[in-house]
Amino acid sequence: MKRLKKKKQNAGFGVNENGASTREQDYGRKQKLAEIHQALISDPVDIETLRRTAASKGGLLTDELRRKVWPKLLNINVYDLPHKPGRNVREDHKDYNQVVLDVRRSMKRFPKGMPALERTVLQDQLIDIILQVLKRNPQLHYYQGYHDVAVTLLLVAGERMAIAMLDTLSKFHLRDFMDPTMDSTKHILNYLMPILEQVDPELHDFMIRSEVGTIFALSWLITWYGHVLSEFKHTLRLYDFFLASHPLMPIYLAATIVLHREKEVKQTECDMAMVHHLLSRIPQDLPYDLLIAQSLQLFSQYPPSLLAKRAALQSRKSLSISTFHAFQLSTLHQRPDSVLQRLTKAQGSTTSRHGARETHLYRDDGIAD
Repeated sequence: MKRLKKKKQNAGFGVNENGASTREQDYGRKQKLAEIHQALISDPVDIETLRRTAASKGGLLTDELRRKVWPKLLNINVYDLPHKPGRNVREDHKDYNQVVLDVRRSMKRFPKGMPALERTVLQDQLIDIILQVLKRNPQLHYYQGYHDVAVTLLLVAGERMAIAMLDTLSKFHLRDFMDPTMDSTKHILNYLMPILEQVDPELHDFMIRSEVGTIFALSWLITWYGHVLSEFKHTLRLYDFFLASHPLMPIYLAATIVLHREKEVKQTECDMAMVHHLLSRIPQDLPYDLLIAQSLQLFSQYPPSLLAKRAALQSRKSLSISTFHAFQLSTLHQRPDSVLQRLTKAQGSTTSRHGARETHLYRDDGIAD
């Protein structure tokens, strides 16, 4: 402590709890902001840098940056967003009643102190966003917890962008959770124990003996932890990470959290109910940046391909995994927003001049037809 105080006096600026100066923090933040900005204006957009910065310490830093970076990570053209849902989106929808019930119960997912009227408006938007995506994709099935993902996107990016992002996530990262049965979801959960076995066989054996299973992590997985975290800033930090990562990264984080709590688990009575009770209550003060770094390390050391047989899952059985590589490649040739805006305006002026003549924004420009 004395050494830190002396350093603070000599340097003339503050020191944080990790011994890093506030000036160093400010410099690092400015450097990261500049790096993200440069990646966004590069042509094509530097997606690899955006992925790396989203996963690195501190994530994307601000909601303003998230509104710019999240769409790029999902290959969304911000100048060609879906229209707001019409009044008919709620008509005769088989999931309407369940969606309404889940959304009405989601008060804790909105910022504390938000006026009741504003929250009501957002909840109505949330219902319409979910139903719109389901209506656009009849092969997808609603699950309880889906609204936890949707509300995070809505609060950060607004209604139209949330529809576009949720639509893409539902067809890729969340696809296995949207099957008519839970078989694919259970298969994803099956990766948890093989990861633990590789890192800490003793902890793995303890959990096997307790017969706790993996259901304690179900809500973590299907809501990207949004349902179980009380601080919205922590949810945002994890969404930065997951949007930039492989669809199985949430289960690697689950394994990392269990490993982080190894002493607590082993000190608990080796009983299913006791261990489940402990693990299902996720601590709210977890060191997220550390856990994210450890999850990345685990993913590198024990990739899904290495664990697939032990998890009783062949990659081809998982739509999220099997389509992810192609999805990643599709994000690499996007134009920056300034170029997209010019192209969109040019398309508009051409349309107005030529009336019924067709105009297209080509896929080579990273824009959907």
